[in-house]
Amino acid sequence: MEKVVLAYSGGLDTSYCLKYLSEEKGLEVYTALANTGGFSAAELAEIERKAYELGAKKHVAIDVTGEYYDKCIKYMVFGNVLRNKTYPISVSSERAFQALAIIRYAKSVGAKYVAHGSTGAGNDQVRFDLCFSVLAPEITILTPTRDLQLSREEEIAYLRAKGVQRDWSKMAYSINKGIWGTSVGGKETLTPDKNLPESAYPSPLQREGSEELTLTFERGELTGVNGEAGEPGIALISRLEAIASPWAIGRDTHVGDTIIGIKGRVGFEAAAPLLIIKAHELLEKHTLTKWQIYWKEQLGNWYGMFLHEAMHGEPVMRDIEKFLQHSQRNVSGEVRLLLRPYHFDLVGIRSDHDLMNAGFAQYGESNNAWSADDVKGFTKILSIPLRIHNAVNGEDA
Repeated sequence: MEKVVLAYSGGLDTSYCLKYLSEEKGLEVYTALANTGGFSAAELAEIERKAYELGAKKHVAIDVTGEYYDKCIKYMVFGNVLRNKTYPISVSSERAFQALAIIRYAKSVGAKYVAHGSTGAGNDQVRFDLCFSVLAPEITILTPTRDLQLSREEEIAYLRAKGVQRDWSKMAYSINKGIWGTSVGGKETLTPDKNLPESAYPSPLQREGSEELTLTFERGELTGVNGEAGEPGIALISRLEAIASPWAIGRDTHVGDTIIGIKGRVGFEAAAPLLIIKAHELLEKHTLTKWQIYWKEQLGNWYGMFLHEAMHGEPVMRDIEKFLQHSQRNVSGEVRLLLRPYHFDLVGIRSDHDLMNAGFAQYGESNNAWSADDVKGFTKILSIPLRIHNAVNGEDA
């Protein structure tokens, strides 16, 4: 039998693909979950059980969390990357690393085909296809859900007819889980006038009142949570997620332009990513110059757009990463936050590199580094271009 490696998550689309490729196409299906974080050991075991139950020849879980952090997450933090000022590019940024892991595995088992469960109306089809075709043009890509233009209801009906028993009510939404956030799509997100109900989010509200939180950064990377130090990376992000997720923080609905040109809507929850990015951004406001902040905003926006559109492999991304990395040399200190149900507040920062230095001035209160006459002369010089324009063209020109 010819081999196919299926990028498998255990959700509805990939469950359908596994059954279809095995029974309708007669292929030997190897399922591979490229783990970018966010899964517990129990969840990984349950996904493996379902894969074998559906007919997988072999299932593997490939851990790419370290690579994902080192080559992507830390740069998204350096750039304060939020797509359309909202979405921490959770799923988008994962796909390149998942595709890379899947295609490596496909080569190792000698697969003739590689498959994914993306539909024909979203971004992921482009992300997977692009990465697969660049990295292994000799391997044929199969996409049953897209090619057959199946709805979620049709996929469920097929699996039911094959005797697959599941709680289908939980499959009303497409949920993609990762360390950098969980996306939730379906039903209410398909129209512009409704929002996701509380029950659609995987992490329910469990806390009440408020809780103080301190995040420590060294050269732009998170190195401590509530005074407990740790190595920058996935483990520390997971620790923060465990603290913040019960507050139902980081929920929102992202509206944006897809790679294929249509507008798209998706809900998400990303407690740790939103806390990290916003705390890091506040620390930068205190430790970077205005021109560092300005150019970081420009390049961070481009970096996020390229990630979203499956261009992590574009060489210019390495150039932007070098700029972002270099900009972080003074971004060290502590940020205090206050957590409340569905919300958090940025309280303040402490940093040896804080440029809000009272030795020079206190805004609106005192000026120690200049005199009143200095300001009068400065303002006069600053006004010269505007005075010339008004004298030549008039005030309304």
